[in-house]
Amino acid sequence: MKKWLALFMLLFAIKSNSQNMKIDLWPAGKIPLSIPNSITENVETTEITRISKVQVPQLEVFLPNKRSANGQAVIICPGGGYSRIAYDWEGIDFAKLLNAHGIAAFVLKYRLPDSLTSTSPDKVPLLDAKQAIKIVRERAKEFNIQTNRVGIMGFSAGGHLASTLSTNFEEDTRPNFSVLIYPVISMDKTIAHMGSRNNLIGLQPSKELIKLYSNEFNVTAQTPPTFVVHASDDTSVPVENSLLYYQSLKNNKVSAEMHIYPTGGHGFGMALGKAGLENWPSLLLNWLALQK
Repeated sequence: MKKWLALFMLLFAIKSNSQNMKIDLWPAGKIPLSIPNSITENVETTEITRISKVQVPQLEVFLPNKRSANGQAVIICPGGGYSRIAYDWEGIDFAKLLNAHGIAAFVLKYRLPDSLTSTSPDKVPLLDAKQAIKIVRERAKEFNIQTNRVGIMGFSAGGHLASTLSTNFEEDTRPNFSVLIYPVISMDKTIAHMGSRNNLIGLQPSKELIKLYSNEFNVTAQTPPTFVVHASDDTSVPVENSLLYYQSLKNNKVSAEMHIYPTGGHGFGMALGKAGLENWPSLLLNWLALQK
């Protein structure tokens, strides 16, 4: 506990090398599937900074010191039930952790499904994630990274987005690895996080739409190597989500590492102060070091 608390404090004491660069995913006025509207982005800052009603999707860039950079990059998708984004708790905090270990990080502020702002609400988060990975690779030289070492990381509903990208990609949008933290995987209402399901595919989705976004059915041999963390007592996103996805990875002979903890609940982030659980970031860093 003391080790991780000290690291956490150090991360916030060190000045970020990112210069807070923010990149719009799409040219102004050319955001695909967007409907002109008067809705404005909403930012709530209490213990956690949460962003909702995203209108202009962006990447925020966090780069490690050039001397310590190892060429690896991670695009981070914070969670929030597809209704908001826990931008710091599951985004910036982890970007700084990755930077401390030589890894470039990019926090994705993706559009959320909304019929008032998009012609195809369910498609916009994935569209933004694909564009994010294209931008990172296109600007690899600028960011001092290697194009074949770009991964995706997601928490909760952000984990659903990350797993959707990992099972539904084109040649230029396939992540090289995938990190899923207490992820929403399935749209099967017996185990789904119903808030995420309702927000993404609606209250009465078709069987085809349910299957399309139930990523346990969409794993193939081309799905990237995957790291999964979940707690057995998660009452928001049942652990069966991760178990089913891991089984599909195994069935398709995809390299995978999974850690299931007996307690921890949902949304634990770095799990600072949670004995027995707070070692998971260390396990992740060890796994990332093997992704060459």
